[in-house]
Amino acid sequence: MRHTKLAIAAMALAVLAGCGGSSPEAGDQTVRVKFSSQVSFGDSLSDVGTYNVGTVAALKGGKFTINGDNTAINATLTGRNWTELVAAQLGLPAPCAAMTGLEGDATKGFSVARVNHAGCYGYAQGGARVTNPVGPGNALTGSALGALTVPVVTQVANHLALSGGKFKGDEIVFVMAGGNDVLFQLSKLSADATAAGNAAGAKAGVQAFIASLVPQLAAGATDPADAAKNILAVATAAAGRAGATLTTITQESVAVAGIQPGNTAVRDQAVYSPMVAKASAAASTAGAAAGATAGAEFAKAQGPVLVEALKTAGTELATLVKTEIIGKGANYVTVNNLPDVATTPSGRGQSAETRALINAMASAFNGALTAGLAGESKAVIVDVFWVSNDQATNPGPYGLTNVTEPACDLTAPKNPLGTSLACNGSNLKSGDISHYSFADEVHPTPYNNLLLARYVSRSLVTKGWL
Repeated sequence: MRHTKLAIAAMALAVLAGCGGSSPEAGDQTVRVKFSSQVSFGDSLSDVGTYNVGTVAALKGGKFTINGDNTAINATLTGRNWTELVAAQLGLPAPCAAMTGLEGDATKGFSVARVNHAGCYGYAQGGARVTNPVGPGNALTGSALGALTVPVVTQVANHLALSGGKFKGDEIVFVMAGGNDVLFQLSKLSADATAAGNAAGAKAGVQAFIASLVPQLAAGATDPADAAKNILAVATAAAGRAGATLTTITQESVAVAGIQPGNTAVRDQAVYSPMVAKASAAASTAGAAAGATAGAEFAKAQGPVLVEALKTAGTELATLVKTEIIGKGANYVTVNNLPDVATTPSGRGQSAETRALINAMASAFNGALTAGLAGESKAVIVDVFWVSNDQATNPGPYGLTNVTEPACDLTAPKNPLGTSLACNGSNLKSGDISHYSFADEVHPTPYNNLLLARYVSRSLVTKGWL
């Protein structure tokens, strides 16, 4: 099996090399199908500059990789993503962003009017999901960036509106989406699980605080049992009031404890403060344990919901390709499935349970996508999941030197955005990062984009289109 994998990897690496050497230009091949243009729909992995405006442009960013022509540093650092590299191989003009703009914080230079660019067919946008208009980075998520995140369904509709409601039939169409549906759902799950954990932890903490404080306050009374009953009633009532805190519970509990027979000394702060400290420690321990358990249980219970959501997104994308792309005249459609998100630096940083969930989500999406396009002769599905997984576990044949860490320094002030969107030759990590797999936590370097371009090209050769 390993020999088979190595052979396939070598074939993928050789496809473009045989079309003009190892140069990413490689545009001198005689292709079997002469395409008139290239149209691409999707997300950040295919975005050729939607957000290359305002502060992002000033930071010399704009694409989700290592930006700029840094071939003087290393020949592989071209600043181009896979759609640009494939266009060059096909002898087509460099793709340009169909729409540019930002709708974020104007004081930070993230508010730039939307502009539609005639003759540009790079519709993919960072943060875009399959059908939902609110993706990562969108202003409605609270992000200062204000990414447009126009979903793929709208990207296709926008193209049809400009092309007379149909595709010409001689263009090559690329579709790659779903990653942001995974990331958005995971982010929401994390926030919701945290909220559930915080609520459970707060409740358990209060209960533990009262359970510890009451007997301590009652211990000096003439009748500790009777005093404890009275203090507990007051403490419980105090905890039930809106806006209750451990401080307000303490105040009311100490007040009633001090009027219990033989217990006046407990009113002294020096007497009750150590009791409060002990109760607070008990609250912290109990709250943390309960919160962690509740958060984990919530996440586990919601996992199947997320898997189903990705299955739906995969089905929606397949339907969109069949009805609105192929159904509207496109004859050459390449659909990349979801890569192995769990092996990105971001994915590797998650718990084993979360990585398993990510894999289940990707599998559900890819399975639905494949099933939805089964038998469709005008579409080819590129198994990016397989090749990205193989790269992560067997990097050597692909020429990758690091598959676990970002090549970009994502810390401020070197990178104010903390993502590859603002990464360039001036804020890379030290050393030779040219053959790193990832520019940031999830996005590929130009070299890894070249690997993807080669793998896509291999699929086009197999299909007989190249």
